[in-house]
Amino acid sequence: MVAKTRLRSTDAIRGEQLQNDPAFRAYWERTALARAVALAVIGYRVEHHLTQTQLAQELDVRQPQVARLEMGEHTPSLEMLQRLARRLGLRFIVEVTPAGECTSESALTLPPGMEVVEDVTADGSRVRVATG
Repeated sequence: MVAKTRLRSTDAIRGEQLQNDPAFRAYWERTALARAVALAVIGYRVEHHLTQTQLAQELDVRQPQVARLEMGEHTPSLEMLQRLARRLGLRFIVEVTPAGECTSESALTLPPGMEVVEDVTADGSRVRVATG
């Protein structure tokens, strides 16, 4: 008889890593903006039924650059954020404050259609990224 194993969710595993692994926590905090951009780009591509190559053509970049954006491991440049806004209509709001200054979601007033997708507090500051 095979014993049943209780599977843990990725959120639970990530939560453990964030608590117990300082290197992982530093990486997670450092890539908050990159993950938010990745989610927005993937969402756009799926919604518009585009391949990475087709999206690359819309952005006037090569397909590997779209793949890197979608991995969410490297913070995109301001130039790339502007290109995503101009060519795809994506919006990004980044708020960086001292950690104790903003304590509620309502402190960041968002335009309709925008939502906070990353909220990370580290090293005395809080970074929130909204997309839409």
